[in-house]
Amino acid sequence: FFSSSRIDLSSRFDFPISMGSHQGFSSSATWFSHLCASARRFKSLAPPSSQTTVRSTSGDSLVRRLGLFDLILLGVGASIGAGVFVVTGTVARDAGPGVTMSFLLAGASCVLNALCYAELASRFPAVVGGAYMYSYSAFNEITAFLVFVQLMLDYHIGAASISRSLASYAVALLEIFPAFKGTIPLWMGSGKELFGGVLSLNILAPILLALLTFVLCQGVRESSAVNSVMTATKVVIVLVVICAGAFEIDVANWSPFAPNGFKAVLTGATVVFFSYVGFDAVANSAEESKNPQRDLPIGIMGSLVVCISLYIGVCLVLTGMVPFSLLSEDAPLAEAFSSKGMKFVSILISIGAVAGLTTTLLVGLYVQSRLYLGLGRDGLLPCIFSRIHPTLHTPLHSQIWCGIVAGVLAGIFNIHSLSHILSVGTLTGYSVVAACVVALRLNDKKERDLSNGRTSSSWQEGVICLVIIACSGFGAGLFYRFSASIVFLLLSVGVAVIASAVVHYRKAYAQSLGSGFSCPGVPIVPCVCIFFNIFLFAQLHYEAWIRFVVVSVLATAVYALYGQYHADTTSTLIYERAPETESNSG
Repeated sequence: FFSSSRIDLSSRFDFPISMGSHQGFSSSATWFSHLCASARRFKSLAPPSSQTTVRSTSGDSLVRRLGLFDLILLGVGASIGAGVFVVTGTVARDAGPGVTMSFLLAGASCVLNALCYAELASRFPAVVGGAYMYSYSAFNEITAFLVFVQLMLDYHIGAASISRSLASYAVALLEIFPAFKGTIPLWMGSGKELFGGVLSLNILAPILLALLTFVLCQGVRESSAVNSVMTATKVVIVLVVICAGAFEIDVANWSPFAPNGFKAVLTGATVVFFSYVGFDAVANSAEESKNPQRDLPIGIMGSLVVCISLYIGVCLVLTGMVPFSLLSEDAPLAEAFSSKGMKFVSILISIGAVAGLTTTLLVGLYVQSRLYLGLGRDGLLPCIFSRIHPTLHTPLHSQIWCGIVAGVLAGIFNIHSLSHILSVGTLTGYSVVAACVVALRLNDKKERDLSNGRTSSSWQEGVICLVIIACSGFGAGLFYRFSASIVFLLLSVGVAVIASAVVHYRKAYAQSLGSGFSCPGVPIVPCVCIFFNIFLFAQLHYEAWIRFVVVSVLATAVYALYGQYHADTTSTLIYERAPETESNSG
């Protein structure tokens, strides 16, 4: 799997305790050279056929039980939570009916990101890991580890925050009934603050996490069935809301369409972009998909198309029913229907919110465990995370660990206060995946040139251009955020365009993959993704930037002290043809 040999842990202790300055310098230099060599290792994964399954030498493996419909519901379940009933109204207060354009722009950006994910999912259809695995193959070990840590922090905090929101919505739903009105204590719903708000006790959130973790531990078929039922419930409720609201639309409410101008629409797009996050979960089900090379790209794109359609429908109904200036900030959709005398829809919305948060949390926990599984196999985390239950065929230890971490965070901390530092991992993952598409295409072309006796420096040049595009995106984001002169914004865009043109006109990349799905418009599509993702990164709270730097430094330290010594540089996995009973079951 790797391009260099394994570095033994004992080498850390080869240096004598008492040494001269020259010996100390030599030892430090040796350690640093080992670190650099380890960090540059990469996985060279030859894509196996879609009918293979990954098995460890112990014989335990995940099983292929997910069909195309399951994958689409997995992506929809991860993407649409309670936000469909809340975020639309919040953004509409500023963007007006133009919130529809905000969702279209954000959706278009996500489609470009999804195309990048679809190519890589088709290229590596037989192993879990998603963005971590792609960056391990395209770049190197340290990049993959940093991507994992940034993603995992988002996942852990996000799971804790969602579980608290789910507890609050569940309590609110129960309080609709008179028997429960005012009888449910705070520590079951929003949380009871302790020690002046330093801690916030919540019992229901960890209980809900424990239940979902139990479901996930039972097997992918069982957890997929729960997700399918809850996602179908959520989608049906959204469709009912759209159909019921369509009869109450007053087209006069759509004028003016963008009362605060295009900037408000664009700002809205940067906010609602994160409403689509979740389609990437499909890529992490590679080892459990029946026909991954065909179904993963379709599942990624199909789930995103469903989400875009539902969001646009809700936006049109909401802004058509009530003038945007009168929309409630907390429960805009529910109050819009109440104002029309349809209070029963408010109950449906509460049920839909509970179903939406449940699927988002379920899929989030599922993805976390598969990422831990990938790192456990590679030795970058303790081997306990690589173990798969022989009969349940789930990464039991990884799954339980994810539930425990989220449960502790949700049970005693007011985790909502950390929401402003989230999304860093998501944007990092999306940007790296887009870069992986270009880097792997460049590498394909480089290998062909070398096989024909030609030398090439195209890979290094291409990566430098990608870095320039990322820096331009961050600069443009800052100029936009702080309302700098349009000249600076155009200058940043111009630099990114030139860097993209250099990659394009050098023709130093493979035009398409030999088989499977190929992202169209390479390298332009991935370059646009990188630019816009980093542009969004610049819109985040400054504490999110600090979090990115601090977490990256800490992750590098962990890698230097643990990862570089324990990374398994020999393959402990073998590709075998999936048994017919597994690939065709359920």
